[in-house]
Amino acid sequence: MDFNDTPEEAKFRAEARAFLEANCKPKAAERDRMSRSLKPVEYMKAAKAYQKKKAEAGFAGITWAKEQGGRGLPPIFNVIFNQEEAKFDAPSGVFAIGLGMCVPTVIAFADDATKDRYVAKALRGEEIWCQLFSEPGAGSDVAASKTKAVRDGDDWIVNGQKVWTTGAHFSDFGILLARTNPDVEKHKGLTMFIVDMKSPGVEVRQIHQMSGGRDFNEVYFTDVRIPDKNRLGEPGQGWGVALVTLMNERLAVGGSYGPDYKEIFEFARAINAPTGEGPLIKDEAFRQRLADWIVRAEGYKLAKFRTMTALSKGQTPGPESSIGKVINANQMMDIANTAIEAQGHYGIIDDPEFAPLEGAFHQSYMFAPGLRIAGGTDEILKNIIAERVLGLPQDVRVDKGVPFKDLPTGR
Repeated sequence: MDFNDTPEEAKFRAEARAFLEANCKPKAAERDRMSRSLKPVEYMKAAKAYQKKKAEAGFAGITWAKEQGGRGLPPIFNVIFNQEEAKFDAPSGVFAIGLGMCVPTVIAFADDATKDRYVAKALRGEEIWCQLFSEPGAGSDVAASKTKAVRDGDDWIVNGQKVWTTGAHFSDFGILLARTNPDVEKHKGLTMFIVDMKSPGVEVRQIHQMSGGRDFNEVYFTDVRIPDKNRLGEPGQGWGVALVTLMNERLAVGGSYGPDYKEIFEFARAINAPTGEGPLIKDEAFRQRLADWIVRAEGYKLAKFRTMTALSKGQTPGPESSIGKVINANQMMDIANTAIEAQGHYGIIDDPEFAPLEGAFHQSYMFAPGLRIAGGTDEILKNIIAERVLGLPQDVRVDKGVPFKDLPTGR
């Protein structure tokens, strides 16, 4: 593994840093960040303005082909820009799903006319996209989707429900996985579509999360008409199209979120141990847990270096994103839980004005369960690691060779 930038990568990193310094402020305290200090309408306006500047400067769609508005650079350059952007208060989150997962799928499977219609506007931040995959009975097993699309002339009529759709309430378009043939195996009867989120029959309901946020949505489809020209791939090939999107999603959610061992180390130096015998950092049980967190974090860092080395050489990364997501989501929850419990009865206070790290430990504790589900649950990803890394046999599957309509269902 080579941990150093090549001359070309170093030059690009300097260009990216100069752009960000000119257009963004360095990350400040949580309460002073744009997502907290601005109203939703103002934040969205700022996000679209930033995305337009980003596109004009050539830092949006870095790996996309030049004819699609990108720069045609290897994936390592996208990693480099993301590393630099993470140091700034950049309002880029609303475009992460669209530009990271949805639009690349459109580029891969749509015809030229469709790409000309959607790609450039998404790149400039004029239109926002969401991903419509999960259902109440099809989360980890996305291929069990029941939302159906029936052909009617030049259109498809869609009925069904999606859930946990991030950003659906402010999205203009989405990519929708629907069942078009229930008479074949579940993976073979799916088709992917582009859906206009403002179409008649589309109803979006925000979900109030225990963290206080309203980022996720339920989306209902009632006799929604989608033109056949908005189909991605051939009918029945939706699973192959979905895999392209899912691979991008797992890489996107495999990064680190919230406080890590460095933050809780500083926290432990400032707070007394539950025993009352000096600071928490002196407690032997806590020090052992801290050592475990450091070892896991350093191990994942080396796995990321392996990914970056593969990307730098133009190779396809292995299952590192699955490993990283399992480690990070569980460790984030463990660190947050330890910090909250260490405060005793004061741990119930999550007001940023009074809580340590402006309530970051509480936010992490509330966010971690969702992170353990997004992009594949812990159990699904552990199966991937078992099969593709350790070479263990696959789980027994009773749905092989069985038409979807004949599979047992709970309702």
